[in-house]
Amino acid sequence: MKIVKIIDSDKTKYMDLLLIADEQVSMIEKYLYRGDMFALCDGDIKAICIVTHEQPSVYEIKNIVTVPKYQRKGYGRYLISFIADYYKKFGSELYVGTGDCYKILRFYERCGFEKSHIVKNFFIDNYDHPMYEDGKQLVDMIYLKRIL
Repeated sequence: MKIVKIIDSDKTKYMDLLLIADEQVSMIEKYLYRGDMFALCDGDIKAICIVTHEQPSVYEIKNIVTVPKYQRKGYGRYLISFIADYYKKFGSELYVGTGDCYKILRFYERCGFEKSHIVKNFFIDNYDHPMYEDGKQLVDMIYLKRIL
């Protein structure tokens, strides 16, 4: 298993995979080329992550997705652990934002994140269609933070 930084002028070729985690192309395009993209590979791509530099010493996971047939096998957790170690030398805080979904919040908490703050109505104000996770409409963005 290895993790590679994707240095590719056409990151859109990964769009189908990125859309699993963020289902609107226009939202992905806001961070796709300003972020670093990493892929966890083990024969083929198992997971992808995009991380942006938001402020001095502050980074944010904008998109992390595991290929559906490889989900729940530890690849996402492994990739987050790598990302935290990688950015430790550049910053002190790593954020991730998600909707109010118990299983996703619990996943990030198990990866060492703690709840930080909420952006009210984020999903309503920024997406052109209602967003749902586990049958529940997403409204607010919940940010979690991990100290590096």
